[in-house]
Amino acid sequence: MSLIRTTLRLITQPKRFNNIHPVLDQSRYFKRWVAPTLRELRRRQKKLGPQLPQPRSGFIEWNYRAELFAFGKRLHEEFQLDMLQTAFTQPSYVEKEYQRQKDLGIKDSDIQMQDNNQLSERGAYLANECVHAYLKHSFPDVPLEGINAFAAYLLSTDMLSHIGSHLGMIELLLDADYPPEKESMARSLLAVISAIEQTSGQERAFLFIRDFICTQMNQRDLLDIWHIADPEQMLKQICEERKMGEMEPRLLGDCGKNTVLAAYHVGIYANKTLLGHGFGEDVATAIKTASLNALQEIFCIQDNARPLNFRAQLKPTNIKAIEN
Repeated sequence: MSLIRTTLRLITQPKRFNNIHPVLDQSRYFKRWVAPTLRELRRRQKKLGPQLPQPRSGFIEWNYRAELFAFGKRLHEEFQLDMLQTAFTQPSYVEKEYQRQKDLGIKDSDIQMQDNNQLSERGAYLANECVHAYLKHSFPDVPLEGINAFAAYLLSTDMLSHIGSHLGMIELLLDADYPPEKESMARSLLAVISAIEQTSGQERAFLFIRDFICTQMNQRDLLDIWHIADPEQMLKQICEERKMGEMEPRLLGDCGKNTVLAAYHVGIYANKTLLGHGFGEDVATAIKTASLNALQEIFCIQDNARPLNFRAQLKPTNIKAIEN
């Protein structure tokens, strides 16, 4: 009871302790063994020399099938673990296993292991069809040349390997080299798409492509992806095809002539309608910039255009069935 009374007294009378401040001990303590130990560890590391990165599979607690199961759960997909392992198995890894058994003296080696060549080919076909369908849906006014440029950007080896590495595929790949090459990462990602199709159907594969590949178009400068070599000639061709009239560049303004800070403002007109405008240090550069601006307006790919719809339900109808 005395302890309870003391506690209540401290709670109900806090003003008595307003002048009490905690004392901070700012002295620093270092163990005498820390510095010699760090020097010794550094000396041993320097003696070993530069070390190659070690794969995560070299750790004692590594469980490959558990990691495959966790990979599917992260993507909210139901995989057949054997098929998923095949999707991650590179041809170089199979050859390495054959050579290892041959070096051990095993003449009739029977390795029940398949590489991901067939799965990656099927996945590349699905990704190409779905990406083109999504781009045509999202950019209806862009000609085929621009659609192909966007698709080549999304399906490039660098982009696919970038996506695969951020999905945690580096440690799951069975490759002869570590870390794996970009081509191996891209091939395995395409093989995973094919594995999703064979396990959960084409719709799930299309959703995977839309959510992880097509979304890479978000907040990208489209003219950095689609390099138009001669925008003025393309604009003339578009005006002729769409019967918009003959294009006519007009000088809207200039300043700083015959100086290093010269600026020219040019507008592109067709049938007395302003299609686009641009600036440049000379008239030719200003016409090129204005032509690019006019193409952006015609193709609806401006910087302030409406964001892409990444919830669009795509069902390409010309997908070929899997050949048995």
